[in-house]
Amino acid sequence: MSEQNQTSLFAKILNWTAIALLVYLVLVAVGTVSGGFKLASGGTAGAKEIFAFATNPFVALMLGAFATALVQSSSTVTSVIVGLVAGGLPLGIAIPMIMGANIGTTITNTLVSIGHIRDKEEFQRAFAASTVHDFFNLFAVAIFLPLEIMFGLLEKFSAALSHLFVGDADLSLKSYNFIKPLVKPAVGLVKDAVSFLDGKAVGVAMVVIGIAMILFAVTTLGKLLKKALVGRAKELLHSAIGRGPVAGISSGAVVTVMVQSSSTTTSLMIPLAGSGVFNTRQIYPFTLGANIGTTITALLAATSITGPNAEVALTIALVHVMFNVFAVALIYGLPLLREIPLQLAEKLARIGTRNKSAAFGYVLGSFFVLPGLLMLAIK
Repeated sequence: MSEQNQTSLFAKILNWTAIALLVYLVLVAVGTVSGGFKLASGGTAGAKEIFAFATNPFVALMLGAFATALVQSSSTVTSVIVGLVAGGLPLGIAIPMIMGANIGTTITNTLVSIGHIRDKEEFQRAFAASTVHDFFNLFAVAIFLPLEIMFGLLEKFSAALSHLFVGDADLSLKSYNFIKPLVKPAVGLVKDAVSFLDGKAVGVAMVVIGIAMILFAVTTLGKLLKKALVGRAKELLHSAIGRGPVAGISSGAVVTVMVQSSSTTTSLMIPLAGSGVFNTRQIYPFTLGANIGTTITALLAATSITGPNAEVALTIALVHVMFNVFAVALIYGLPLLREIPLQLAEKLARIGTRNKSAAFGYVLGSFFVLPGLLMLAIK
């Protein structure tokens, strides 16, 4: 091997090592933000207090979205919902909460896209790829929530399935979650570093640090990926994501089941979109697969419920699965409906690129201000 080839090989190894470290940093950053929000908002206890305000399906929907945006984890919220249903929360309130959690979870990859804000072209691509997830989930709720209120389709279908499978719901896949043990020590270091603060200030500091880590990681990651993803490496990635909707949905679902976090899965795709490796249309089905894959968490939570409430706990977990599967089949399956989230995301990205305050206003307004105002108005 010539000296030039050795130098080239060393540069490639160094580049991929840096990419691996930055991917790890993104995972740690998402975990830090999630952990910080849990501390600042009171964690599971705080979520239960928030859910106590649910008095009708629309308030429940807003609460699900608001709590998930606050905690930065639909996994946490859906697990809490399963536990609340097992404790007596009516399915008529729990189902809209589940749908709201789908809306709230999309904030993470939208925040990640902000990391590209210094470059207009990158930001437009990244913001479109992140908000297509938002618009799809909003569209899914707009279709299925009225149908659920009128006919109870998801509840009836899921109840029938849970009645068939409740006897077999004793298998746990928690041991397959290898991401959490990997990032937990690093998140713990961040927490220890700000432990001199008092009370909820620790959580707030973790959120700030996590967001800073995300901004640094995604900006650098986008540049390195653009250099690294050439030739065979690019072909392999395209075979998993860019070779059609079936491959995209399948890979999104599988990766999300492995890491048990749709926020993590979709967030890692945004730098690829920002750097131009994939376009919004290619990222779109991958995010839908992540929607389906993230339902594993509620199912895992349901497996821990025993006794007379096991069946109803499994029912709400299956509602989460069926809602996402039916939404993908209907919206993505019909070409006319499929294009709506894409067009809205691309239009919003163009507006956000021209006016950065509009992009920040969208994030704050859609996930925090609007749900809060609607809850107050409905109550």
